[in-house]
Amino acid sequence: MSSKTYEPIAPRRVAFLGLGVMGAPMAAHLAGAGHAVTVYNRTNAKAQAWVAENGGASAGTPRAAAEGAELVFACVGNDDDLRSVTLGEHGAFAGMAPGAVFVDHTTASAEVARELHAAAAERGLHFIDAPVSGGQGGAVNGVLTVMCGGDAAPFAAMQPVAMAFAKAVTLLGAPGAGQLAKMVNQICIAGLVQGLSEAIAFGQKAGLDMNQVLEVIGKGAAQSWQMDNRGKTMVENKFDFGFAVDWMRKDLGLVLDEGRRQGARLPVTALVDQFYADLQAQGGGRWDTSSLIKRLT
Repeated sequence: MSSKTYEPIAPRRVAFLGLGVMGAPMAAHLAGAGHAVTVYNRTNAKAQAWVAENGGASAGTPRAAAEGAELVFACVGNDDDLRSVTLGEHGAFAGMAPGAVFVDHTTASAEVARELHAAAAERGLHFIDAPVSGGQGGAVNGVLTVMCGGDAAPFAAMQPVAMAFAKAVTLLGAPGAGQLAKMVNQICIAGLVQGLSEAIAFGQKAGLDMNQVLEVIGKGAAQSWQMDNRGKTMVENKFDFGFAVDWMRKDLGLVLDEGRRQGARLPVTALVDQFYADLQAQGGGRWDTSSLIKRLT
């Protein structure tokens, strides 16, 4: 865990659903900031291990975890996973008290965000879609960027608490706006990584010292987070870390579906999505997204 310094705020009773590579450190930051955290994970042993390390409590169902919580955070896999932890007899909504806020950090569709916002409202609950950017490193170090959609009052309630694991938590519009903003983020990343891949592969073919070249051009207009954080590992052909190709394809699938609904043209994004499919076919589904360069070298 990082040595992040937390802003002092009144402790809250919170729940966290989903203790994957993102959720576990995010929940740990909430505990570190002094909040009373109850966790739920589909594999209960993982929840028990989290409690042994971080304190708090674990629960056997999302509903049980959510009971008595002012804020329920979640970070699960996809739309169906999100519905499974919110809806139904054992879902979090059934355990939440009126006025409580559900904060969804899953990268999911804007449609499911609007659906669950409406379902929460019917129960007197609040729902904020709040996907994150910054990857596993951002989660561990507590410096995620959180893009939110929903209503102003519940956003104001969750923002200071979410700052335990974030450097910025911003309301961008109505329900679904957070998910749409995350799609913009992934479109940018897809194009950047492909451009960086082509640049490095070109420089290597031309016989340049690419670490030196990246050091130089990283001080100019070509600079990007991807260049700063992935350039050297791409040169070294190392991809056993980071944001997996499988996850990026899931995200780009959401982007392309939404693009069709909106009538938005996404030719480069569609092409890069197919390049990632090539990597999956090579067995690279768990490689970092920067592995796009492997198609070129």
